[in-house]
Amino acid sequence: MTVRLASSIIELVLGMSLGPSSEAAVRNRCSLEGVTWEPGQDGDVKVGIRNFEATALRISCGALVLEIGRMVVRGGAGQVRAEAGGLHLSSVEAIEAELSGVKLSGPLVMPVEVQKVRDALPVAGGVAFSAGRAAPHAVPDVPSLGPLAQADGTIRGQITDAHLLFDAEVTVPIRQGQIDFNDATVEHVGPDSRMGVSRMGIYVDAPNGRSYVYQFPSAPLGGVEFERRGALLGPWVSERGKLRLQEFAEAMLRQSGGASQGLTEQARLLLGRTALSGEVQLGDAPFAVPGLQAHMEGRRDGRNALVLRSEALGEGLTVEMPSMSARDAMATWASFQLGCSAITARLKLQLTVDGSRLRFALEIENCKVAAPRLQRRELA
Repeated sequence: MTVRLASSIIELVLGMSLGPSSEAAVRNRCSLEGVTWEPGQDGDVKVGIRNFEATALRISCGALVLEIGRMVVRGGAGQVRAEAGGLHLSSVEAIEAELSGVKLSGPLVMPVEVQKVRDALPVAGGVAFSAGRAAPHAVPDVPSLGPLAQADGTIRGQITDAHLLFDAEVTVPIRQGQIDFNDATVEHVGPDSRMGVSRMGIYVDAPNGRSYVYQFPSAPLGGVEFERRGALLGPWVSERGKLRLQEFAEAMLRQSGGASQGLTEQARLLLGRTALSGEVQLGDAPFAVPGLQAHMEGRRDGRNALVLRSEALGEGLTVEMPSMSARDAMATWASFQLGCSAITARLKLQLTVDGSRLRFALEIENCKVAAPRLQRRELA
């Protein structure tokens, strides 16, 4: 099939215009094999595609840009409806799909389309996918971060020329989804400092006094065990406190204003001088945030491990997942739901600071999708 016709079909499916992924790239190269076209009832058309391949795709939606180096879809079947004098996609599913060279970038804000959908629905709804078939599935209207409950790993920070901490090396162990500040260490010249969590926030007790790196907008928060002092309200801290990551992160996401609201000016200065590294192994469990849900699996084989690094947290952060594995995944975007029964991939997320705004770039390689399905949502 000609490139022009293939591109026209993609534009029909996506409901937007395609563009070249770079000046040197060949524009939207597409090929279709084994196409069938069968008229149905009420003007519907059933479309079958044995094999679809596309390269150098570029899709823009507002400030978001999606680039796809190569995409192959096998065993595709879809349904197109005639509505309002035009053809509109109703649903499409396939046996499998493979993608490489995928990059999604833009400002780190919720897309307007997703926000409109979320605001229009009393409860965030979704579809659970299994073997390519959609079935009703209730999704909570609050974040659910189950993989953090069994997280294990270590986060390390190197603070250079910090005003209050001197040059310092910070080590924060994560065990079974929990940070115990009694085990966290802050090493530097002279007596070491200690980290902890009080009702005011997360602090560092340095030789010259206590300073808060993050202050809670309100207390208490979910998932926090606050510090405890000795008998008779003595000055000595007997327990530095704990954070249960799943409950704490879910509580933070539910708060308005975002995580940056509680950063002190002192903490902002420290972030600009702090290098970060670490590895965190996530657990096997479902998670859900507005517009996205999946069930992570593969911990026994070392899948879904996060690798974090940053030369300076004040400038940005890179998070890699060398082997992501999930099932029953579903994403809601504009008027569509995209789901699959299983997905594996290599992920890399880069967060960068652009003035007062955050930008992100998500790169996906070696992505394999089982039983993908795209379905139009009926919005109220």
